[in-house]
Amino acid sequence: MGTPPITPDFVLKLGWAVGKALCEEYDEPAPVLIGKDTRASGYMFESALEAGLAAAGVEIRLLGPLPTPAIAYLTRNTRAHAGIVISASHNPHFDNGIKLFSADGKKLSDAVEMKIEETLATPLAVVGPNRMGKASRIVDAARRYMEFCKSQVEVDLRGLRLIVDCANGAAYQVAPKVFKELGAEVKAIGAAPDGFNINRGVGATSPEELQGVVREWRADLGIALDGDGDRLIMVDHCGEVVDGDETLRIIAADQKDALQGVVGTVMSNLGLQKAVEGMGLSFHRAKVGDRYVLEFLEKEGLVLGGEPTGHIVNRNLLDSGDGILSALQALAAMRRAGASLRELRDGMKKYPQKLANVTCAGRPPANLEEDPEIVQAVAEAKERLGENGRVVLRPSGTEALFRIMVEGEDADLVETSLQALTRRVEDKIPKENRL
Repeated sequence: MGTPPITPDFVLKLGWAVGKALCEEYDEPAPVLIGKDTRASGYMFESALEAGLAAAGVEIRLLGPLPTPAIAYLTRNTRAHAGIVISASHNPHFDNGIKLFSADGKKLSDAVEMKIEETLATPLAVVGPNRMGKASRIVDAARRYMEFCKSQVEVDLRGLRLIVDCANGAAYQVAPKVFKELGAEVKAIGAAPDGFNINRGVGATSPEELQGVVREWRADLGIALDGDGDRLIMVDHCGEVVDGDETLRIIAADQKDALQGVVGTVMSNLGLQKAVEGMGLSFHRAKVGDRYVLEFLEKEGLVLGGEPTGHIVNRNLLDSGDGILSALQALAAMRRAGASLRELRDGMKKYPQKLANVTCAGRPPANLEEDPEIVQAVAEAKERLGENGRVVLRPSGTEALFRIMVEGEDADLVETSLQALTRRVEDKIPKENRL
């Protein structure tokens, strides 16, 4: 918290650089929105961003704790020049980060990003006192976002009992209200943030408590969001986890007449691919990361995509992953089919898939997956696994980890192949670089 690279002085200068770049990009004045999750450090970084933007002569609108997709929506809806999110998503409280949205709720243009980088390398210079920016608060920001969510997916939730796990994060105020106002009986957990308990033992990355509460409360299903509200993991009435692949398949099946194809990632289960292709739709794999899924959707003119971790994007609703909207689409699919979540998930056969992480003291060695011995080991594993076997090796984009995924039809063969590959990767990472 407050350690490099995300420090208060850097964030202050980043705010100034963003403000200066936007002032040069646009002739007309417009505000910049700042939203955040519930981390204690968010107050510090919010103030730093506010000071930097004001020093560049930009008006600021503060939103308070709101899901990341809410900031994307409100940036476009209020005609702001940019939106800034202070969040480290599913990470623990001591991490933090900054995400920027353009005026249309998407990523900034390359030109603006380059201008920000160039400006960061120059000394900070404050505008004159008569041009100094000021900050105000959009007091109805949460209500605007809630009404947007309810208007995007037509579904009546009366008669359903839902457990909503907000991960003690950004959605703790809005998510339970959205489902309740659509008629559901709602019990919220992970909805008491204290600045330090975000994602701790709750939320999309830790659904165990939700599974227990669903069973105890005899709920129809559970909904788990992550710290910034853009992921969704569900739990059926038996307490079994329904991951992002399964939820994406449910939404795709419900909306197939309006789709041409579906985008997953290299980590998406082979069962999803076969289920989508069985609907007569094309299936595509992007690199891991919701930004790459969105880029692929835009490039190919497709609408729906997602990741096993629960990022699901429907461009007909919002150009951003949104856990609440994803849950509403799955619930609408249930209502139209007259089926439970458990019954709908049975429409996809999941292939055995195993994951392992090799933890490094620093960044994993560059291009490790291209090492000749690793390439040979992967080829041997694929030959053993057969036609439906898959192997993915990649460095993590956010952590000091090298990730290994093995998938196939035989669970025992998948496990032994994973162990062999993990040992081979560990042999290639010097001991002083491993933890």
